[in-house]
Amino acid sequence: MSQQKSADWVRLAQSPSQTERIEAFFGGHGYEPHRHDTYAIGQTIAGVQSFHYRGGLQHSLPGGTMVLHPDEIHDGEAGTEAGFHYRMVYIEPALIQKILGGRPLPFIPGGLSADPRLRCAAQPLLKAVTDTFEPLEEEDALYDLAQTLAVVGGQRSRRQAFDYQAAERAREYIHACFMQDMTLDTLSQVSGRDRWSLSRDFRTLYGTSPWRYVMMRRLDFCR
Repeated sequence: MSQQKSADWVRLAQSPSQTERIEAFFGGHGYEPHRHDTYAIGQTIAGVQSFHYRGGLQHSLPGGTMVLHPDEIHDGEAGTEAGFHYRMVYIEPALIQKILGGRPLPFIPGGLSADPRLRCAAQPLLKAVTDTFEPLEEEDALYDLAQTLAVVGGQRSRRQAFDYQAAERAREYIHACFMQDMTLDTLSQVSGRDRWSLSRDFRTLYGTSPWRYVMMRRLDFCR
């Protein structure tokens, strides 16, 4: 991406992460046609973000979500003289695939969705690039986003068996160590269950995600 004028800017998240995140503003032309081997998922914060994608001209507005499929050519420019401000996260398809467990990669026609479920699921990963993630927080958000992409993309969820004993071992570990930084890898080792299956089981059995469960224990401790 080129810096076209002094008002244009691009910022990259610097903290260690499983994803790449950017935040940018362009007053006019943003970037030439290019492609990624990742998903590019983003939201326009202000203005109109126009881009060519799969033979059509699309216009992203605040309130919607962009989902550009891996290896699809796209460009970007301001749709009005006011320019556009946006945030984007780039996610490896292999990571989405590990979460979905062998289902086809989700596809959003036209690269845009107005579905509020997808907007809510993407927002935790699209916070300001100066903000950081705790490891479990990011993994939690990735799981929610992958599952929501599958639903919004038209895939039917499959009923899968759960492992109560493994989930309970993870829950007990959280109670013992909730003030420590925690990852799904740690919970996976403690429970003996692979991390994405554990994340799904935890939601099924306890009605919330591992990260939100950790946060509630921290809040209880501070009361």
